[in-house]
Amino acid sequence: MSRKVNIDNTNLPETQVIFATNNDSLQRLFDRSEEMIKKNITPFLNKKVLVEGSYYPNVWLETQPMGGEMVAKRNIEVALNNQLIFMEHQREDGRLPGMISIVDGKTHPDYAWFQGYCFPVPAFNMYYWIKKDQGYLQTLYEVLEAFDNYLWKTRDSNGDGCLETWCVWDTGEDHCTRLDGAPDSWEGDTAPHGLGQVPYASMDVMGFSCNGRDVLALISKELGNSKECYWLEKAAEVRAKIQSYLWHPEKMACYDRDCNNEFMDVLVHNNLRVMYYGGFTQEMADQFIANHMLNPKEFWTPMPLPSIAVNDPLFRNIPSNNWSGQPQSLTYQRAIQALENYGHVAEITLLGRIYLSVMEKASFFPQQFDPFTAEPSEAKDGYGPSILSVLEYVARLYGVSISCDEVFWGGLQDGKYERTYTQRWDQDRYTLESRNGFFYGYINDIQVFRASHGVRIVTDLQGRIKAIIGIEQEPVTTHLTIEDQSYDFTVKPNEVYAIENQRIIQIKQVAFDYTPTGSTAS
Repeated sequence: MSRKVNIDNTNLPETQVIFATNNDSLQRLFDRSEEMIKKNITPFLNKKVLVEGSYYPNVWLETQPMGGEMVAKRNIEVALNNQLIFMEHQREDGRLPGMISIVDGKTHPDYAWFQGYCFPVPAFNMYYWIKKDQGYLQTLYEVLEAFDNYLWKTRDSNGDGCLETWCVWDTGEDHCTRLDGAPDSWEGDTAPHGLGQVPYASMDVMGFSCNGRDVLALISKELGNSKECYWLEKAAEVRAKIQSYLWHPEKMACYDRDCNNEFMDVLVHNNLRVMYYGGFTQEMADQFIANHMLNPKEFWTPMPLPSIAVNDPLFRNIPSNNWSGQPQSLTYQRAIQALENYGHVAEITLLGRIYLSVMEKASFFPQQFDPFTAEPSEAKDGYGPSILSVLEYVARLYGVSISCDEVFWGGLQDGKYERTYTQRWDQDRYTLESRNGFFYGYINDIQVFRASHGVRIVTDLQGRIKAIIGIEQEPVTTHLTIEDQSYDFTVKPNEVYAIENQRIIQIKQVAFDYTPTGSTAS
């Protein structure tokens, strides 16, 4: 099937990022990242797309819609194509291809595995990047609805209300020890049996549905089709099932169940994936982060975020493409949305500082790292999730990020160094300057705020401040000036403040359980 996407892509906005700092090491890393990401842009017949890079010359559903949307800062045409190529190859039954390649001069979609689903949010964000094309949004609605219908028609084979994974590549966990005996791929819509412990009741696949339904609610609100409440309720049903069936309250983590409906007692980073998909409650996310993600005996290793907790019997420190242990650049790429979904913005700072510090010393863009030494595992250069992780953490910590109708201004102090970061989008320029203990936000050369370091400022596209968020690991005294009005207040990590009637008020507080030696959890 070839689905037609109704969109006017003849006059797409132009974008550009300009970053300058006197931190020579960071500047070199950023410049090399900009150079290398361009090398991953390649023609797929009549489309220029961003491929995964390194050993992977194709587009996968778990990486390339997300990676494409991250490239929208620099190339909207390519970013949009990374969504359209999957939308256009949706089968009539709603199934999306897990991978698309070029074979014998023709586009070849593979439907024998899912390969994750980092698609709904990036595809929705593209609606904003392309200036709200209604034809595109309506088609995206139809694509997401059809895929959600496909999931529930085929992937609950035992009727227990929990979606299943049927093969290793459904979740993109190549060579993972916890999936021993499972087939790599699986053709057809009948569940496999007698191969390892599949089918598994899957936190990942439940996350696919939850994320798709949440985005369908957002699209419904934008289209005004009266289905917003319906999709919010349907997403809540999935979230409730994840909590009641896959969440282990005593262990404060999610675990898949095997074909006998028994918990698979392996502590996996996939909990972060479910957070990326929005499948946890706030309490679940807080508990997993405090007790596991920040635990140095499990996931907070010198290079954090191994795929399986390092104290788990199934952990393996294998340096090639293997999801049994070593931290993956793709996990760092996904962790940004996972943590932002639950207000854990200060933890993004922790991860970003570590990732950028390691990459400043690296000579190539790797897929994996040794969790104990933080050494990159030898591989072919040019791995896209590594390149994009660098560019995204720089934007989140030190620059400007646009998300739908909001602008995130990263006010992290970078030692004694100064910097300027400009995001150009169509006719508008969003510029952050950092100097002399303050950072300044400008829209089209007009200053919209000045603030002391240690916070993220969130504004609308016109520069009106919506939130001030603590992003350091300690409380910071914040001096904020907007036009002729000044404010002085203290912001703790993950605290969120807003301005109402010219007064600073706290609107949210999310836990921050990090200590320099690891989590405060026992």
